[in-house]
Amino acid sequence: MAEMQDVVFVDGVRTPFGRAGEKGMYWNTRADDLVVKAMIALLERNPSVPKDRIDEVAIAATTQSGDQGLTLGRSTAILAGLPQTVPGYAIDRMCAGAMTSVTTIAGGIALGAYDLAIAGGVEHMGHHPMGSGVDPNPRFVAEKLVNPEALNMGNTAEKIHDRLPAITKERADRFALGSQQKFAAAVAAGKIDPDLVPVAVKTAEGWGLATRDEAPRPETTMEGLAGLKTPFRPHGRVTAGNSSGLNDGATVSLLASGRAAKELGLTPRMRLVGYAFAGVEPEIMGIGPIPSTEKALAKAGLSIDDIGLFELNEAFAVQVLSLLDHFGIADDDPRVNKWGGSIAVGHPLASSGVRLMIQLARQFEEHPEVRYGLTAMCVGLGQGGSVIWENPHFTGRKKK
Repeated sequence: MAEMQDVVFVDGVRTPFGRAGEKGMYWNTRADDLVVKAMIALLERNPSVPKDRIDEVAIAATTQSGDQGLTLGRSTAILAGLPQTVPGYAIDRMCAGAMTSVTTIAGGIALGAYDLAIAGGVEHMGHHPMGSGVDPNPRFVAEKLVNPEALNMGNTAEKIHDRLPAITKERADRFALGSQQKFAAAVAAGKIDPDLVPVAVKTAEGWGLATRDEAPRPETTMEGLAGLKTPFRPHGRVTAGNSSGLNDGATVSLLASGRAAKELGLTPRMRLVGYAFAGVEPEIMGIGPIPSTEKALAKAGLSIDDIGLFELNEAFAVQVLSLLDHFGIADDDPRVNKWGGSIAVGHPLASSGVRLMIQLARQFEEHPEVRYGLTAMCVGLGQGGSVIWENPHFTGRKKK
């Protein structure tokens, strides 16, 4: 029987995230080309990895048609120049697509089926608006299996506000403002650029180069947030300002067994400790990371107090705040989303899980006093996903 292997996160990169739609920088760029660009850059950054040693490629997308179809893992591997002996597949868990690519690949590595693999995700929400081409089974509504409002993510966020009145619109706006401010500070300090892959783009003005995320609004103020419309209900609390946007972008990561990393001289940036997914009522899908985190912690034999850094996907401010309240963590706890989150940078659905991991890996380097970190996110139709990572730089002592 195969010996269980450690799973390590070797490296990860992403494209800049664009705004979805005709005015967005990727309107004339194919989704699969975003993945290919990121994959080529990932391999170039790790020249000691023989391409023929890649055992699998898993790429996620929520809408798997058009330029996000044709078994993305396989098609993008070929387009990126990997040998045709390298297999690949596509995966879908809506917002947690890339996260599931990583955890699924990790299972194969742990069991000894893979030594090296690539996992990531893409979403071109300009070409594939959320829900496009979907034909929900009428039984969902006819048999009252799912509230019709559960198919609209903004409505699910409003329902969390309903159930948790302590999470006010003012709190959500203040959290959103913090996300914008922290991300702007991280960009200014050079924290984000090292893992961004420039992408050639064609616009009405001609060819250009996408080097920065398009969505952040560093000029955001509480007054501006207070005046935004509440599109999901009159006098609601969810706005464009305290939610993630509609975005285009791709992420990829290189995963390896501990043994293969040592053989090839690769330096692991994180070690996977454990993960879990959980289901909740679709009508309040945003609370999904609460049970998935509890489940992951229990399986790993850890508690929330063991987590020194959190990278939580900010689909909506209210859903992050619901997790923080559940675990007794302050809204402005410095361990949480140190460099901002999706409210600022954007959330191209199936790609976001690896963005969380890329940022956590960078933060681990700066914080040797932190042993464990968490990446977690909510998922449409009522799910949550959580992955616990160990810091290979851990010394137990703060940097001087």
